[in-house]
Amino acid sequence: MEIKNRVGFLDELRGFAIICMVVYHLMVDLKFVFNVDVPIFFESWFDTIRDIFVGIFISISGIVSNYSRSNLKRGVQCFFIGMIMTFVTAFVSPGSPDLFGILHCLGVCMMLYGLGQRIFEKIPPFAGAVISVFLFMLTFNFKTGYSGIHGLFKAKMPEALYSTSVLFPLGFPGEKFVSLDYFPLFPWLFIFLAGAFYGVYVKEKRAPKFFYKTHIPFFAFAGRHSIWIYVLHQPVIYPILCLIFGKSIF
Repeated sequence: MEIKNRVGFLDELRGFAIICMVVYHLMVDLKFVFNVDVPIFFESWFDTIRDIFVGIFISISGIVSNYSRSNLKRGVQCFFIGMIMTFVTAFVSPGSPDLFGILHCLGVCMMLYGLGQRIFEKIPPFAGAVISVFLFMLTFNFKTGYSGIHGLFKAKMPEALYSTSVLFPLGFPGEKFVSLDYFPLFPWLFIFLAGAFYGVYVKEKRAPKFFYKTHIPFFAFAGRHSIWIYVLHQPVIYPILCLIFGKSIF
């Protein structure tokens, strides 16, 4: 997004979310690579907070898709960076490479939105956002073998979907599937679409006035450079932790 078109509050929110994700990955490294006890890591509320910030990050990417000249090109670039992350993590941590992390997910979301943008733009934004949120809740537990809305109903998904090793990008991981980060298209595509539909109002200056102002420059800066922060934070954090704990980098 060009500077003149940037929405200050969204940059700040995305910056705060990416910093929280960096802290989360720091705790992942401490727990699973350096065997440091992180008591809160397996708390259910901690997973909920993680998903909230991931949802914020993905929905903002959906919102700003309304400003992009080519979501298809942007998606290809994002997915390509994600694949670089896959190869790097496969080398550094061969037991748990990043097979379909947030960059892969965002890249595919952008490409799909770019391909169907003319169709999506014909859907009333409010209806599109509501339907997208409903589908997000309906598909949220696909990766655990169920569909449905928490507290209302759930249905077991066909086991055949999980018996193959190729459907993990959709949210159907096999029994032996392992990924350092895992954000499948279902349910996260629908959060992206919800953001894209709400982004219509943002672009038309119909969002609250505070959206269009910058309040905390540090978070706004982090938000404007969120992709690079995501790509570079592990190559910076991992060697530092290796030095602290006396572990070989390779």
